Amino acid sequence: MAWKPDPSFYPSPRMAMKAKPEKLAYVAAFDPERKKPDAIAVVDVDPKSKTYSKIVGTTKMPNAGDELHHFGWNACSSCLCPNAPHPHAERRYLVVPGLRSSRIHILDTKPDPKKPKIVKVIEPEEVADKAGYTRPHTVHCGPEGIYVAALGNREGKGPGGVFLMDHETFEVRGQWEMDRGPQHFAYDAWWHLGHDTLVTSEWGTPDTFENGLIPEVLLGAKYGRRLHFWDLHKRKHLQTIDFGDKYQLVFELRPAHDPTKAYGFVNCVISLENLSSSIWTWYKDGDKWAVKKVIEIPAEPASEDDLPPVLKGFKAVPPLVTDIDLSMDDKYLYVACWGTGDLQQYDVSDPFNPKLTGKVRIGGIVSRATHPAAKGAALSGGPQMVEVSRDGKRVYFTNSLYGAIDPQFYSGGLRRLDGEARRRSGGWYRLRQEVLRQVAGAASPAPGAPAGRRLLVGLLLLSVSLGGRAWR
Repeated sequence: MAWKPDPSFYPSPRMAMKAKPEKLAYVAAFDPERKKPDAIAVVDVDPKSKTYSKIVGTTKMPNAGDELHHFGWNACSSCLCPNAPHPHAERRYLVVPGLRSSRIHILDTKPDPKKPKIVKVIEPEEVADKAGYTRPHTVHCGPEGIYVAALGNREGKGPGGVFLMDHETFEVRGQWEMDRGPQHFAYDAWWHLGHDTLVTSEWGTPDTFENGLIPEVLLGAKYGRRLHFWDLHKRKHLQTIDFGDKYQLVFELRPAHDPTKAYGFVNCVISLENLSSSIWTWYKDGDKWAVKKVIEIPAEPASEDDLPPVLKGFKAVPPLVTDIDLSMDDKYLYVACWGTGDLQQYDVSDPFNPKLTGKVRIGGIVSRATHPAAKGAALSGGPQMVEVSRDGKRVYFTNSLYGAIDPQFYSGGLRRLDGEARRRSGGWYRLRQEVLRQVAGAASPAPGAPAGRRLLVGLLLLSVSLGGRAWR
């Protein structure tokens, strides 16, 4: 425990944007065949470093088959929340769940940030016994503990939900909900601390996705399609908003960073009506919450010969928006179209009237969009998980969705993708050629790279182009 608040805790988003740029990025790596242990790879993202864009450290998990996916810090600026302060906690531990194994790993980054050390492993039996949940997905450091959203109950069915862990001891405290109301499916969870509100979204129960998406479940509109609003203090369900049965997979929650604002954004992965993806704004409407669709991204026509079996009958490639992220100043929303390969940037200064300000295409189910530096090599996967730097000048994204789902849409499988992009004087950007050669298979893995393991998310960095310039 520190006597002074952790310097990485910021009282306001504006102060966070003035922080020093990040120098390292922690990236999940997994073996899709579940034969070798997964790992956390450490990537150097300091442009002044000789090992810039290279993997400079790797921490292997003790078991095989975890499927590392999302992970997060044990503590953050929410520890400064006035109604549940923990100002003396440290942001030093990574909380790394195995989405398939339900095992949770605690990694200490303080002694050597390039060599995180596993200091505790919480077995799935303990999580199920104390919290009643399995398949931990989203990790958020909250005001009174670590919030973990889990997709299944102890039997791997429904309902999924949220459980709490201690900031410092990492003991599983138990189920968060006191009254869940009609909520059954779970996925993401986030909050408006200033409005004492928690928001959760929906995917499905583990048996409907662990071996891949099930077409009958999807076309039968049986995946998640709702948002749930909760009293954060009382842990009580307040309201459900149903998007309608043509909208499936209501996923990532991005509330406004400004604590005085009561709105946020959520993506819907696919419409059963036209294969489009959509972005919705949720907002406070009197005493209730409401949603409005503010962006629709259409599917693109495609030849059956270019499509994987799951899409051939539709003769189109859906955008499949699987992640979004909001800049710290709440001005720009980044939208990852994993299906078409686009990463789109919207000006959301007016959250009800977004303006498309730029996009870049990398990979894609049909396009496999390349870049001149790749010498014509097709790139696999597409923008998936997205992370915006605190100062808003860099965007990191990765290219894998989920081990069992990747081959359903990318029949040739995903290849490792490490890259970096920088803005040219004219506002364009280019990819580092030496990194893209690795994508093409013409170079050996960087020192410290997990041998014989495919990286989930092969990390790509973009320097953002503001002011409405096109991205290339």
